[in-house]
Amino acid sequence: MGTSYKISLSSFLSITIMMVLGALLFSANQAVADDDDYVVQLGYYNCDHMTAAPIAKEAGIFDELGLKVNVTGNGQVPQAMAAGRMDAGYIGIHGLMRARLKGAPIFVSANNHLGGSYYLVVSNDIKTPQDLIGKKLSLGSNPTKRSASWVGFTAANNIPVDPAKYEVFAMADKDEFIALKTHSLDGYLTCDPWGSMAEYDGCGWIMETFSKLPSTNDWGVCCVLAMSNEFGKEHPELAKKMIQAHVKALEFIYTQPKRAAEIFAKAYSVPEEVALMTIFKKTVAEERTLNWEVDKGKIQDEIDYNVSIGTLDAAPPLEEFVNVEFLNAAKVDDFKTFIKEKVDPIFPMGMTYEQWKAKALEIHAQRG
Repeated sequence: MGTSYKISLSSFLSITIMMVLGALLFSANQAVADDDDYVVQLGYYNCDHMTAAPIAKEAGIFDELGLKVNVTGNGQVPQAMAAGRMDAGYIGIHGLMRARLKGAPIFVSANNHLGGSYYLVVSNDIKTPQDLIGKKLSLGSNPTKRSASWVGFTAANNIPVDPAKYEVFAMADKDEFIALKTHSLDGYLTCDPWGSMAEYDGCGWIMETFSKLPSTNDWGVCCVLAMSNEFGKEHPELAKKMIQAHVKALEFIYTQPKRAAEIFAKAYSVPEEVALMTIFKKTVAEERTLNWEVDKGKIQDEIDYNVSIGTLDAAPPLEEFVNVEFLNAAKVDDFKTFIKEKVDPIFPMGMTYEQWKAKALEIHAQRG
């Protein structure tokens, strides 16, 4: 009787273990099946900083990695992610932190852009910062609380920071360019391609290029690849692949700039020459500012500077909104090694635009 009981118990344990393993295997297989069918919702602003999104789609990088991705441009990305309508998005780190402070369940998964490629564009009859006083400027809503570029520029040039001293508007970047061209606006803050577009068109010029943090004279962090907490939790393998796609897209921009410019021109509805000018600025002229490495020190510098000038009331602790779990799991190339081995020998720092463009066209022709 005792032996029979022992055999029964042993059998029971074996059956239980098999059932558990079976359930786990079924769950894993179901997760893979779910990932195979899942369409990732990815958003980005129509700003050159976020160009990895259309590049990854049009260059076939998402397909190469087996990803189904619906890319949406010019959306309210933090709001859409907070509402659960978007899984991942290219967004400014300040917007992400403000959204996080309001409870948005989103986090930094990888870096995207250190800074720079952000400009104060003015009409040709504006010659000095003092000429801006009383003029029609598109500075966005509440620039003294939301634009470190404007606050820093006014302080450095001893002109009023108070928006009441100007006619201030909040417009989309493309609309700003059109308004400047039609003499309805005297200046605007913008990212590319609308700085390069004004120069290409001849209707305006770049009075100021905003780049490194004045507090450290070093790069901070401009914008990132963000993800929703739910997406990271429910689809960790897809989260990892999205980061791999992000890195491949940035590498594509550095190493195939002519093809990248073709995609950029189509996505942003600008001439290809403007797209080339834009890519040159962020890969050579203003240093290698497209960068996927997460540097928490630079993020903290960005926070400290913005808090010090009042453009950020507070910031969540880094450990609450920066998560490199998927970046580490993705096992992507080391950024510095990639630049040293794949970019520096072909597109060295210090190249003129003409030299860089000639090399970009040559490489494109060789690839066929």
